[in-house]
Amino acid sequence: MKVLGVSGSPIDNSNTDKALKLALESTGLETEFIKLKDYMVEPCRACLGCVKTNQCVIQDDGIKLAEKAKEADALIIAGFTPYSTLDARTKAFIERLYPLRHTHGYMAGKPGGAIITCAVPADIEMLPPACDFGVNAIKFYMMEEGMEFVGEVRVIGNVPCIKCGHGDECKMSAIKMLYGPDATVSSTGVRVFEEQPEAVKAAIKLGKDIADKLKSK
Repeated sequence: MKVLGVSGSPIDNSNTDKALKLALESTGLETEFIKLKDYMVEPCRACLGCVKTNQCVIQDDGIKLAEKAKEADALIIAGFTPYSTLDARTKAFIERLYPLRHTHGYMAGKPGGAIITCAVPADIEMLPPACDFGVNAIKFYMMEEGMEFVGEVRVIGNVPCIKCGHGDECKMSAIKMLYGPDATVSSTGVRVFEEQPEAVKAAIKLGKDIADKLKSK
């Protein structure tokens, strides 16, 4: 049995990557980690050229990645939420799994999970529930393909303003939007996955739960 993990984070060794790798490791099964920034994946063109062949007509890495998803026994998709929605790389990857649907439903019945890194605190009422949007984009894909959604991991992430060099004085600083007018780079700090016990626990649980689902089949 093999579990495929796909990360849409463009940052090397990011919080998203770390959470995904821990979930994969916790399955105790054969796994493969995919970093989408290393591949060229165009979004779906809605041309329906894949209906008869179950293969996309776009000649890029999306064909290879869809085949990996088809061959895997389970799938964990990990992304982040720029502008309060699922990132473009991860969304494009999901769209390119559409050819697997026609007639056969190649993803149906497979267990899957979502990992989302989000910088917007859940308790800020005036801002969108970005983490919910990210999780649901993955969850609803799996639901619509007949997969078994096993669980989710939510990681607290960082806005780019933390590292851009102008986070304290910029009038557009997301630090102040999220944490108040007196917030600074130093007072906010950098969120690290390993220092988030609930997220670490959730990643381990997701991996074990997926393994249990596969072993019970």
